[in-house]
Amino acid sequence: MLHISHINLAKGFRGGERQTAILITELGKQPDIKQQLVCRKDSPLREHLKAVPNLTFSVASNQLDGHFSAAKTDVIHAHEAKAVHWAWLHHLMHHTPYILTRRVDAPIKDKWLNKKTYTSAHARVAISNVIRNIIDKKKWGATDLVFSVKGDLRFNPQSSAQIKQQFPNKTLVGHIGALVDKHKGQKLIIDCARKMAQSHPHMQFLCLGDGKDREELESLSVDLSNVTWLGFKNNVGDYIHAFDYFIFPSRNEGLGSTLLDVIDAKIPIIASDAGGIPDIIQHEQTGLSIQNGNADALCSAIARLDKDKELQEKLTAGASAHLQKFTPASMAQSYMTIYKAALK
Repeated sequence: MLHISHINLAKGFRGGERQTAILITELGKQPDIKQQLVCRKDSPLREHLKAVPNLTFSVASNQLDGHFSAAKTDVIHAHEAKAVHWAWLHHLMHHTPYILTRRVDAPIKDKWLNKKTYTSAHARVAISNVIRNIIDKKKWGATDLVFSVKGDLRFNPQSSAQIKQQFPNKTLVGHIGALVDKHKGQKLIIDCARKMAQSHPHMQFLCLGDGKDREELESLSVDLSNVTWLGFKNNVGDYIHAFDYFIFPSRNEGLGSTLLDVIDAKIPIIASDAGGIPDIIQHEQTGLSIQNGNADALCSAIARLDKDKELQEKLTAGASAHLQKFTPASMAQSYMTIYKAALK
């Protein structure tokens, strides 16, 4: 039996934690695998994964914690930055091979510790081509590419219908993301809504999520009746299926795995060309791609999509076909190959 330890020391539950949960759940379907998750005592991952068979939990609050209480394992998988440091220290103490997954498209700083943790890893995994290029530039070892994937996002058709009923005679333009403009670009949505308020009065922009910029964003759009800030929602799937279009004007993005759930719901997408998004959104094939930071381009793309039903159908069909590259089974299989190689 293969023993795998996953390390994720994040406090919250965002894209990286969701992908960690999807992988552990998928691997949990294989009876010859035993898994351990090293995480914070209050990690939301515990609740998400409590039903996974052959999975145990170990507590670590930081990089120095939990090395002696964690169960013996064959291979370690570090899922975020602090986890990479934890894995490297555990490797020094117990000689356990580890792999790391990098999910952000920010440059890697030339620090001694970064170089040491990356070069000591058995494998470095990127979730998009842009991140793989960032790692490769360091020349700290070869990089594997394993895309993030769609989850099994549940939705209730009745709930989706009720959401639509709250905005009668409106075309719902949806967005999901942490309310951090320097990352997700919500100020571009406000600019676009302001410009389209008169020309497209049937458009209603619905933004899901919470974050440090919420008050500022609400203040900037207080005079706009066509923008609604809905906050954090547990039933994201219900909202996705209520949307008519989905916009994703991120200024930087490791991949943008939320887009995969939107594709699965067959909602046409407009997204920026930032970071790893082009791995998912290919212009006029799987969605409309716009220049990063360009509010006018976002407005034009929405207007174009709104008047072209054939284009909407073409994009959703192309995106659905492309989605086959982004399944939990394909991700689990790729990581299993990497885990087994680490033991040779």
